[in-house]
Amino acid sequence: MKLKNPFKVLSVGELTLWLCSFLAVALSFVLSPERDVISLVASLIGVTALIFIAKGMVIGQVLTVVFAILYGIASYTFAYYGEMITYLCMSAPAAIVAIISWVRNPYSDSGTVHVAKRLSRGSVLLTLTLTVSLTVAFYFILGALGTANLVTSTVSVTTSLLASLLVILRSPYYAIAYAANDVVLIVLWTMASIEDIGYLPMIICFVAFLANDLYAFGNWRKMRREQNG
Repeated sequence: MKLKNPFKVLSVGELTLWLCSFLAVALSFVLSPERDVISLVASLIGVTALIFIAKGMVIGQVLTVVFAILYGIASYTFAYYGEMITYLCMSAPAAIVAIISWVRNPYSDSGTVHVAKRLSRGSVLLTLTLTVSLTVAFYFILGALGTANLVTSTVSVTTSLLASLLVILRSPYYAIAYAANDVVLIVLWTMASIEDIGYLPMIICFVAFLANDLYAFGNWRKMRREQNG
């Protein structure tokens, strides 16, 4: 079976966004006096995953699993246990479930996922209930673990969980939740970089993530209009 190059389906604008994000992360690593290789690799895989998720392509979720594992390791090194637990125990499994959901809901033979037209009231209620209940639980768990920047880490759990659930439900609003998560993580890693400049690539990573997620929201709404007439 001949493997297809997924980059060929990206538009010029999408390739430009990916390339700028990739180069920004790589440059921040080169300029950083203390270089954390795991953070760099995680960031590069992360920005690559996002551009494919923005296109509704399953490969984006596959790369997200890899990113979540590496990001969890990087978070552990700075005692960001909330991030570590969130990505290893929630984001990675959620990406696996999303892979299954997306494969089962393709849009024609386009190679992209069928965007949900709207969420049912039951789905919305379940999503909010899970998000609130798990946020409360994580607050106490992370506090017991001595997590650095507890409140900010807990907010990150909330936004990440909400985004993961919306990805599985194939809702364009997953991108808004992830954009909010990006802002929280920019704050978290800025705090970390004040103590260790080697984490600078993580800040650049989530600035790039923010740009990609904002684009994804617009593109998924466009996909929904095209798919549903």
